[in-house]
Amino acid sequence: MRRTVTHFIARGLLLITGLLTVTNAQAQFATVDWTIAETLVAIGAPISGVAQQQDYYDWVGEPHLPESSADLGLRAQPNFELLAQLAPEQILISPMFASLTPRLERIAPVTSLALYSPDADTWQEMQALTRELGELTDREAAAEQLIEDTQTLMASLHDAQPDTAPLLMVQFMDARHVRIFGENSLYNAVLEQLGLANAWDQPTNAWGFSLTGIEVLAGYPDARLVIIDPLPLGVEEQLATSGLWLQLPIVRNNNLLRLPPVWSFGALPSAQRFANVLSAALTNDS
Repeated sequence: MRRTVTHFIARGLLLITGLLTVTNAQAQFATVDWTIAETLVAIGAPISGVAQQQDYYDWVGEPHLPESSADLGLRAQPNFELLAQLAPEQILISPMFASLTPRLERIAPVTSLALYSPDADTWQEMQALTRELGELTDREAAAEQLIEDTQTLMASLHDAQPDTAPLLMVQFMDARHVRIFGENSLYNAVLEQLGLANAWDQPTNAWGFSLTGIEVLAGYPDARLVIIDPLPLGVEEQLATSGLWLQLPIVRNNNLLRLPPVWSFGALPSAQRFANVLSAALTNDS
């Protein structure tokens, strides 16, 4: 009798251990933040939901989200009912979405991960975020591999860069205003890794950009303008007939490049993408 009881207890413990292992292996993570989403994909973490997926592809481009991940609706106002049905193990956010925490915590534990802190080294921050996500999702080895692969890519592209004028990296807000990216931005961090010069040396905000009128570009006639998509609806047509835009020396000299979308507030996956598309554009234009 004692052996039988002991036998059943042992089998019960094994069953519980097995269930815990399966649960951990299948633990799902949800996020309203695209920077976290792209990094989760890159390290192979299971994702049950990501917010604004069509806009993700418009602004981030790659990596592709798993087809099984649900669209959670707006980043700033997600579908809480759907999120509750998905029952993720954790919900991951950035400080930008801190106001959502009280409602999200009713569904699952919430973890906030910061990036682009003032006066921080953006390149080091991106690696730190990768490691944090690796630890949270039990993907430490994959996180380290992502860091190593990114460093290897930057080193290889650094040695292959053609000669080029200092770059002005912009995204259009409308036909008369642009974000120009400088210190503390992902784009600038990549330029530093590639050994390229950034023409913009003015103060930037915590996200690494200055919001300014396009007339400021007239002060940089010798720079090369890098326009990162997407352009807001109608802007391309407005620029085609804009006297101010067409008279800018940098435009008259056709000293500009246009790149596909790369998430300007991203982490290592976006850094890889920006390095690749920028290097290809510079090489093809040289």
